[in-house]
Amino acid sequence: VQLQASGGGSVQSGGSLRLGCAAFGFTVDGYAIGWFRQAPGKEREGVSCFSRDDGTTLYADSVKGRFTISRDIAENTVYLQMNSLKPEDTAVYYCAAVRFGCTFVTALYDYWGQGTQVTVSS
Repeated sequence: VQLQASGGGSVQSGGSLRLGCAAFGFTVDGYAIGWFRQAPGKEREGVSCFSRDDGTTLYADSVKGRFTISRDIAENTVYLQMNSLKPEDTAVYYCAAVRFGCTFVTALYDYWGQGTQVTVSS
């Protein structure tokens, strides 16, 4: 069982990136998939989540209106489209899978990907 995050990079403020979270060994529609981020010296925080059953999405207040999470069952991948990026979005982004409903409680997640770096310059 594995999650693989990809799509990170360096962009200027106002730019866009799309992160992907590919699942191996399980299907993304059998779990809620969350995106988290961790900046240097800060705790890991929840960014967004796509629910298992009804397609409900969850966003942190800091990214509402700028980030969009989506799920492609055929590709077994969950995407995070990040627009209007700001320097404060700079962090390592992780995806994770939880068997039940969306939550930003990291301890409840069953599987974690390896992280992908996002750097936004001003």
